[in-house]
Amino acid sequence: MTQTQLPIIQRAITHAGRVAMRFGSAKSTYRELVDASSSVAALLLNAETDLSEARVAYLVPPGPRYVKTQWGIWRAGGVAVPLSLSATAKELEYALTDSQASVVVTPSELSDRVRALCGQNDIRLLEIDEPPRTSSVDLPGISTDRRAMILYTSGTTSKPKGVVTTHRCIQAQIESLVEAWHWRAEDRIPLFLPLHHIHGIINIMSCGLWSGAEIEAFPRFDLGTVCDRVAADAYTVFMAVPTIYVKLIEALEASPSSTRQPIVDGYAKMRLMVSGSAALPASVHEKWTELTGQELLERYGMTEIGMA
Repeated sequence: MTQTQLPIIQRAITHAGRVAMRFGSAKSTYRELVDASSSVAALLLNAETDLSEARVAYLVPPGPRYVKTQWGIWRAGGVAVPLSLSATAKELEYALTDSQASVVVTPSELSDRVRALCGQNDIRLLEIDEPPRTSSVDLPGISTDRRAMILYTSGTTSKPKGVVTTHRCIQAQIESLVEAWHWRAEDRIPLFLPLHHIHGIINIMSCGLWSGAEIEAFPRFDLGTVCDRVAADAYTVFMAVPTIYVKLIEALEASPSSTRQPIVDGYAKMRLMVSGSAALPASVHEKWTELTGQELLERYGMTEIGMA
């Protein structure tokens, strides 16, 4: 059934003035993300009425710009292809050509990484730092059975494979996780995981934004900064991979009690802590509980099926 707005956009509109995302000292409300995504969609459409599932790749750092771009691609009728910020030129070219991307969206500070590739492969390069405000944009209605995203597997057997996911599949994952993990608008969560995998895109960003929660995005995992925020009771939910929990354990055990205790207390107060993307060793699970009193929830998913 064709809808005026995708469900995730409809929900964002209802959250309106709530803070959706923090990045450094800046913050963006849900209304600002929705409005900016409309402007991105208009730029992508470029006088067309519907991208009709054209593949749109994007190389965008974590933060509000990432959300504006992803939502803009969806609202224009495109299929979003997130690119890894750590990918080599060869890996980027493979993703662009294999997905048959017709457009690449990126901020100006990263455009040199894809400019030559776009020229060689006749791909439109759209540099967006802050999309211009548009008074009203006529966007296409998007049905949830349309294709929404292509994520690439790790490539453990031969080359990475592009996995196509529909809007309906993404919505089903979000709704099941929101129900199972009791997401709520009062939740606050850090986002420091890569945004070209399920863990960061669905489990943290999409579930948080669906629920009206507040996400604090970081360019990458910075142990000191994250621990300082935890000690300040900044978060209610925390999701990471096993290697990060190992680093946190090592840092806590090496810290003097006066430094360690506020961080431990911050973790102890959280209502949910999750580990995923790799198997969590039993020793790490046990040590984390010993240190913080928290029992890590280990979940399983894969690019091919999403969150299981």
